[in-house]
Amino acid sequence: MNQKASTKKSGEKVITYVDGFNLYFGLKSKGWQRFLWLDIWRMSERLLKPHQTLVGVKYFTSRIRFPRDKASRQNTFLEALETIPGLEIFYGNYQIIRRNCRKCGYLDHVPNEKMSDVNIASEMLTDAFLNKFDTALLVSADGDLMTPVKRIAETVGKRIVVVFPPDRRSFTLEKVATAHMTIGRNHLAHSQFPNEVKKKNGFILKRPSEWPT
Repeated sequence: MNQKASTKKSGEKVITYVDGFNLYFGLKSKGWQRFLWLDIWRMSERLLKPHQTLVGVKYFTSRIRFPRDKASRQNTFLEALETIPGLEIFYGNYQIIRRNCRKCGYLDHVPNEKMSDVNIASEMLTDAFLNKFDTALLVSADGDLMTPVKRIAETVGKRIVVVFPPDRRSFTLEKVATAHMTIGRNHLAHSQFPNEVKKKNGFILKRPSEWPT
């Protein structure tokens, strides 16, 4: 069963903001594809202190269109996330940029994800000023988020804890964050969806076979 809501009763309000692509590529570069079937809510709760309560999770990503097998796996994962009450998904734009090598003339196609950092900054700033959290967990190593993290701490006095994905780190974020940590193997291993996730309409989502258990 998925964890539908925090079981913690009182204390400091926490919202988690997840840079989806940053987390995904961190897991891949670490060789931890087995952890891609990740229940983000459950992972967030495992990062909490005893006096904290998880009140929301915001996941930022962009839909890919091809290769079709990767797009299908991403869609299955996003549908699994949608079964979690309290979790919201925010979409940016995923573009393929054509790039020519200046030396050999080889034409390459480079994926480029847009808007996630802007969306994260906007949501964190808005939620901070509306007093929706006391502490934010920012799952990212994107140094471009340094300014909103710094502004939130300086102007609203909220705590921002940067949670680095595996194999990712940002010294600029470390400098401005209240605290920082790296997601460990144990947190990931104990935060997996079950192999089958049931949607509200009864449809069963199955863990992609390319993501071994």
